[in-house]
Amino acid sequence: MQFAPPATRRAQQREQARERQRTETKSEILRCARRLLVEEGPGAVSLRAIAREMGMTAPGLYRYYADHRELVQALTAFLYDEFTVELQRARDQAPDASPAGRFAATARALRTWALAHQAEFTLIFSKPMSDADCAPGDPCHAASWRFGAVFVGLMMDLWRTGTIPPPEPGKLDPAWLSQLEEVREHVGSEPPLEILYLFVLAWSRLYGQVSMEVFGHLAFALADPEPLFEHTLRDILRLLGADPVTGR
Repeated sequence: MQFAPPATRRAQQREQARERQRTETKSEILRCARRLLVEEGPGAVSLRAIAREMGMTAPGLYRYYADHRELVQALTAFLYDEFTVELQRARDQAPDASPAGRFAATARALRTWALAHQAEFTLIFSKPMSDADCAPGDPCHAASWRFGAVFVGLMMDLWRTGTIPPPEPGKLDPAWLSQLEEVREHVGSEPPLEILYLFVLAWSRLYGQVSMEVFGHLAFALADPEPLFEHTLRDILRLLGADPVTGR
């Protein structure tokens, strides 16, 4: 076994220390950006404001994030990943371990996180800043699909276990087919397009319900939207072939 000379080891240790410091500083910058987002809104998330909050110069901040877009992309990816971890925890700790039970627990966690982090939810889904876009090729795109993969995986489990009834070929409107082919590129060729159609319906209803509550669009009628959420969740489970009472 060969050992590096002392001078080389010291140089390596200094480099590792610099890298740790850089990582810690970048994390602190993101925490500062998040605080500004929550307390003052998306317009407050600027490199100049963050530098001022952290006692740095704006040029000093550029050593960590080259521009506003790179910073917002990193913040968006960070929030997606935090959200994903919460969903995974709810899924894996669901009292009912059936596919439907895990789906229901994860759906409730989606609502809980969104209501507790409305500014963050708005940034990653409503895109009040164009730099938060997560289109293919954008740095935060992979994080957005890690988030989406949680629900795709749950719905795949429902299909693989036979909970979702087999589709009837030829029943789907042809206008859907080409659009669903793009979804298939992300989830693989295994599920039929008719199953992907159900996935899209289920997600749009779940996300739509949560978004309306987060953005205050149910306040005109409901002081407490939770019963409506639970009603919608039961409908989604039926759509996916599960009994909303037994979870089977």
